[in-house]
Amino acid sequence: MIKRDQALIKLKDLVTDDIVVAVYQTCFDWLAINPRDLNYVSTGVMGQASSHGLGLALANPEMRILVFDGDGSLVMNLGSLITIGHNSPANFIHFVFVNGVYEVNGSHPVPGEGTVDFAAIAKASGYRHSYTFTELADFSNSIGDILREPGPTLIALNVEAGEAYPRDYDFIHSSDARNRFRQALRS
Repeated sequence: MIKRDQALIKLKDLVTDDIVVAVYQTCFDWLAINPRDLNYVSTGVMGQASSHGLGLALANPEMRILVFDGDGSLVMNLGSLITIGHNSPANFIHFVFVNGVYEVNGSHPVPGEGTVDFAAIAKASGYRHSYTFTELADFSNSIGDILREPGPTLIALNVEAGEAYPRDYDFIHSSDARNRFRQALRS
């Protein structure tokens, strides 16, 4: 099992001028680990990270889009995988942090917890590449090469909570967060 924050810490060194669309607890962790203006915060739209990421990928083909989704969030919008596969954006990298619960909403179980194979669903939906990782060392050794492949790519990470990062709802719902993103995107 991978500690979510350790995977994000590994990704921090690989994210440069990329747009990151992160949701829920992964968003809070990412904002604490790597605060940056090209973080698109979409918390509050459960299930829509993949759709927002697709829109950003199609509108910004010169930029890499990394979606940090949760298994509960993706379950609410599985149809987006087919649309992503159909559009086949080469700049789209979809991380699914699989922990089996809706963590920020009381840790209620996600339907299909423990049985859903997100990488297989993505591949069957037309994603060019899909991977599943259960160990941090394997993820760390592979992620650099994976990020150089053309997408769309889905990476399912079987995770557990790591360090507890603050949940800054005021920031993620603020106009300041959106304005910073808009300005960074225009630059």
